[in-house]
Amino acid sequence: MEHILVTGGAGYIGSACVEYLLDMGYKVTVFDALITGHRDAVDPRAEFIEGHLADRDGIIELCRKRKFDAVMHFAAFSLVGESMKNPSKYFVNNLCCAVNLADAAVAGGARHFVFSSTAATFGQPERVPIRENDRQQPINPYGESKLCFEKVLRWYSDIYGMKYTALRYFNAAGATGLHGEDHRPESHLIPLILQTVRGKRDKLMLYGDDYPTPDGSCIRDYIHILDLAQAHELALHAPRSGHYNLGTSNGLSVLEIIRAAERVTGKKVNYEIAPRRPGDPASLIACSDLARAELNWKPRFESADEIIESAWKWQLKFPDGYAN
Repeated sequence: MEHILVTGGAGYIGSACVEYLLDMGYKVTVFDALITGHRDAVDPRAEFIEGHLADRDGIIELCRKRKFDAVMHFAAFSLVGESMKNPSKYFVNNLCCAVNLADAAVAGGARHFVFSSTAATFGQPERVPIRENDRQQPINPYGESKLCFEKVLRWYSDIYGMKYTALRYFNAAGATGLHGEDHRPESHLIPLILQTVRGKRDKLMLYGDDYPTPDGSCIRDYIHILDLAQAHELALHAPRSGHYNLGTSNGLSVLEIIRAAERVTGKKVNYEIAPRRPGDPASLIACSDLARAELNWKPRFESADEIIESAWKWQLKFPDGYAN
């Protein structure tokens, strides 16, 4: 039985991936500082260790002692707007702490490093859908911090022989039966919409209606967390080191997501137009042909209505999130 270390396994995507790995028969240890994650989000079948990757000696000792077969790294800060105000926070955590983990993986003899990367490494895309070899020119420190660590992994693979896979995914969304979005404060579009529908917030702020898109609102590629979890497991068997984009290739605008949420919930969404947020590209859509061909990845959730319905069911089941 392969033993996987999952950093950030108490977070939104990490917890869903842990659930999936356990269902697939892996042994999982979760390492999380619980800064943005939730202890109750950790699957009880996994071992949990509370710790911070800033503790370089501690994470190296853990990896040397446990001899994990692979590492999956989800532990990162991911708010674009915050990164534009506090870049140091993002480079320290998303780069420096990640290097500590990479050194620990090497020291412990891990064979594979799977990195939760992002479409934000591309910045304003030259074309859509975006392909893996398109120019990467981030327009915010969040994307830059992730791109920097992708480059670190490439060098570590060349020098130490540790295989790596960087999964650049677009807008994670949806929920499993047990795991959903409970960010505090919440920043993702779909849970914000659903909280507005439930009356937990007065209105939704729509940031920018003057982008060069058909309806003026930002376009994103929404991907269900179970499809992301499937890709991370498949990445453990990737034929080579490298990078893969993950998305449905179906770009949807903010206004289209609002309309889909209204269909799913049967309720109107109260929203207000606000100024653009700095660092937000107009359109991000993935070409995921490479992942489909090389990883045999086959996403199951292709429509916005399916993704939103799963998130809606989770919010109704857990109206106060993990506080329940």
